[in-house]
This record gives sequence, C-alpha cells and structure tokens, in this order.
Amino acid sequence: QVQLVESGGGLVQAGGSLRLCCAASGRTFSSYAMGWFRQAPGKEREFVVAISWSGGSTKYADSVKGRFTIARDNAKNTVYLEMNSLKPEDTAVYYCAADPSYGPRGYISSRERLYDYWGQGTQVTVSS
Repeated sequence: QVQLVESGGGLVQAGGSLRLCCAASGRTFSSYAMGWFRQAPGKEREFVVAISWSGGSTKYADSVKGRFTIARDNAKNTVYLEMNSLKPEDTAVYYCAADPSYGPRGYISSRERLYDYWGQGTQVTVSS
C-alpha cells in the first residue's frame, strides 16, 4: 500500500506561483511513475503532468507546458509540482497519483485508470 499526501495549495493571484508537494509512504515509491491531475468545479478530473520513476521522462498537458514543472526526489519519497504564471483557469483541486504497475517499466501515462493510488487533493485557487 502507498499513501500519498499533497500539500502546498492555496490562494494566489494570476501570474503568481505555487509549489505543490506530494509525500509518499512505502519503500517502493522510487519505482513508481507519478502523476498530477486536477479537477475544477463542475468538470471532470484531467491530467496535468507525469514523471517516470527515474525522473528522466516527463509528460505535460498542453495547457500547462512551459508554466508547470514536475520533479521528484526518490530519497525523500516526494514529488513536486512547480506552477508558474498561474491563470484563473488553473483553479482546481490537485491530486497526486502513483502508478505501481507500468511505472517500474519506465512507462508514464496520462490515463487515470493506470494510477492505483491517489492522494486526498489540495485546493489551488487563482484569482484574477
């Protein structure tokens, strides 16, 4: 079992920055692909970004490319999401997720169903 706990959300003005953290429990974190998803009010949850177990490969949604950066520290069992140039449309609950099945093979996905473990989410609100 893996437990994921997100932190770092909050209220920020448009153009501002936030850094989200996802702390994971479990010895095998370093072999998992990790992803961030978000869900805005009244909308379905959507993919934001994913990173391979080694950190060597990443995949970004077009809407956040050039503004968001994902990174991980396997020694600290933590994955980070640096969000810059935030826009009101980035307002959502952000979820961290772990893929223990395909992740160890080096695969990273934008598909929710491949992620078995999820955090409780952290709210990000961007005011205009």
